[in-house]
Amino acid sequence: MNWLPLGDEDPFDRWTLPYGVFVVGGSAPRVGVAVGSWVLDLAPLAGDELFAQPSLNPFLAAGRPVWDAVRARLLSLVTDPRHRELVEPHLIPAADVELRLPFEVADYVDFYASQTHAENVGRLFRPDNPALPAAWRHLPIGYHGRAGTVVVSGTPIVRPSGLRRAGDSVEFGPSLRLDIEAEAGFVVGTPSALGAPVPVGAFEDHVFGMVLVNDWSARDIQAFEYVPLGPFLGKSFATSVSPWVVPLAALSHARVEPPPRSPAVADYLRDEEPWALDVSFEVEWNGTVVSRPPQRSLYWMPAQMLAHLTVNGASVRTGDLYASGTISGPRPGGSGCFLELTWNGAEPVQLTDGARRTFLEDGDTVTLRATAPGPAGSRQRLGEVTGTVAPSPSP
Repeated sequence: MNWLPLGDEDPFDRWTLPYGVFVVGGSAPRVGVAVGSWVLDLAPLAGDELFAQPSLNPFLAAGRPVWDAVRARLLSLVTDPRHRELVEPHLIPAADVELRLPFEVADYVDFYASQTHAENVGRLFRPDNPALPAAWRHLPIGYHGRAGTVVVSGTPIVRPSGLRRAGDSVEFGPSLRLDIEAEAGFVVGTPSALGAPVPVGAFEDHVFGMVLVNDWSARDIQAFEYVPLGPFLGKSFATSVSPWVVPLAALSHARVEPPPRSPAVADYLRDEEPWALDVSFEVEWNGTVVSRPPQRSLYWMPAQMLAHLTVNGASVRTGDLYASGTISGPRPGGSGCFLELTWNGAEPVQLTDGARRTFLEDGDTVTLRATAPGPAGSRQRLGEVTGTVAPSPSP
């Protein structure tokens, strides 16, 4: 029954149907859905002002019943040939559009949900102490980031400056250990009230979908500043997100059981419904794939992160973004950051262009991609997020 032709290299299939914000020519920004090599212009197709907006936030705020109804209609439109004449006038070649930040970021929280990553960082940064912080197995550790420095894929990443150690002294200058972090991000649609925690079972009522996240990190600045309050300037300068938000409903075939946890988690973190996701990431550095981190290896799940974020009564707002933290599997080949991939610079990576790298140099480009199981044994693409390092401004 499918009528819309799709090729093997098209970025999205008919099932995934991610949402984004685009402009074409001199048009105002508005909401579209990606399918095949096209962007489906929703505002004129649906005749709904929710989609004639410069961000997804009004649609996100509409809530789960509206999200589900729109998705069901879209699935019918792109598969049933009876809708061909209705849909075709609103298909725009993806190559002709400019993609914008898909939602207005209200707040941003970054977690630390990969046990492998947390243990590796502990060994590198705190070699004389236990690899995992004492609380790590009891709760999803996180920190509050900067919403204003969340940028859409393709935005240049200016090398940050700050204080860092230089032997026995401290100096100010551009970061010499600029890094990436491959993460899964989750976008809140339905807000919660102050003083009203969101239970694990209400995850799907509040979270609209997932984006790919690269949380750029200045490891030398981070290492000097992070005790005792954690990341600050080493992380806050830029966080890149993919331009397409994949609805949770599109990830239904990717859900798997979470890993065993010990000790048993607190009651408010018990996840009766499995929300571990079998998502495979790919990290490309200047055209060379250097790592494939597995999201299913995470210890803490997105539903638990939201429950923990709000258990003290903190509210969430439409457009809130929270991310998993670096996703890392066993070395070699599964590291989600270059700190682990190169073991803090001790094991340089050989790229196909002949260069040997430890951390990012000016002009380097990193692209993160992800795929997940789809219907009928298919493999669905979840998009990509890319960024190129620009030099630090002259003093």
